Amino acid sequence: MLIDTSAQRHGSSDTTAAPPRRRHDDAPDTAALFQRLSSLEDGPERDAVRDELATAWLPMAHRIAGRFRDRGESIEDLRQVAALGLVKAIDRFDPSRGAFESYAVPTITGEVKRHFRDRMWALRVPRRVQELRNKVRVARRELTQSPGSPEPSAAAVAAHTGLTEEEVAAGMEALESFSTLSLDAELSSDDDGYSLADTLGAADASYDVVIDRESAKEGLRRLPERERAILYMRFFEDMTQSRIADRLGISQMHVSRLISRSCARVRADVMGQRRNPHGTDGHSATV
Repeated sequence: MLIDTSAQRHGSSDTTAAPPRRRHDDAPDTAALFQRLSSLEDGPERDAVRDELATAWLPMAHRIAGRFRDRGESIEDLRQVAALGLVKAIDRFDPSRGAFESYAVPTITGEVKRHFRDRMWALRVPRRVQELRNKVRVARRELTQSPGSPEPSAAAVAAHTGLTEEEVAAGMEALESFSTLSLDAELSSDDDGYSLADTLGAADASYDVVIDRESAKEGLRRLPERERAILYMRFFEDMTQSRIADRLGISQMHVSRLISRSCARVRADVMGQRRNPHGTDGHSATV
């Protein structure tokens, strides 16, 4: 509680102490009610006193909730959260430990902050990142209080908060991550408007083809020359097995067996490389 004297108010030499003045107009004198509450057992009478205390201190809870307006949550919901914090403060307060307001303010404030931390993020964000976000937000507000102040740089925010620039970057990124945006959200109001999904890339299957070809090269080099030639004619010149057989003077059935055996050998070679990328797979080429 703050003590005010008539000498301080009026500048006179009279130092007679004035009655104690409460810090806020919404901080009622409920010391007697708290003493009574602490002496009551659970029951209707205690519930009535508890409700009376909650009603008396509710304006203070609403004032605290008002500090968090314009942060993406309606003031009605914030007041509900603050009222819950007030009830917790009433239930846990020990009248012998001092003034209720000194205990209730941090309790209610903490309840509202927990609401933002646990309920308002669209994605679960580590608490450390949330704390960085809050420090960065406060620092940016403090650094731009003067009219015409430029947007502070990451280095300026870091110097103001004592954080590293990497931590400031993480906090600034979290400032933009409080809520999610639908992939169907329109990013342009023009007739040829596009959605967020239209700006996202897709996996390119050609990369898999490149990887497979590079993986197969070593296995192909280990094949006998005739089998490499057969595979080249079949898969690169797109020749049928019958034409390959005619060119080599062997049966079509034999060509089919050679293709199957060669592909199996290359496949086994590639799988062996993936299982043991730094060693040898034990395959040897046979003619």
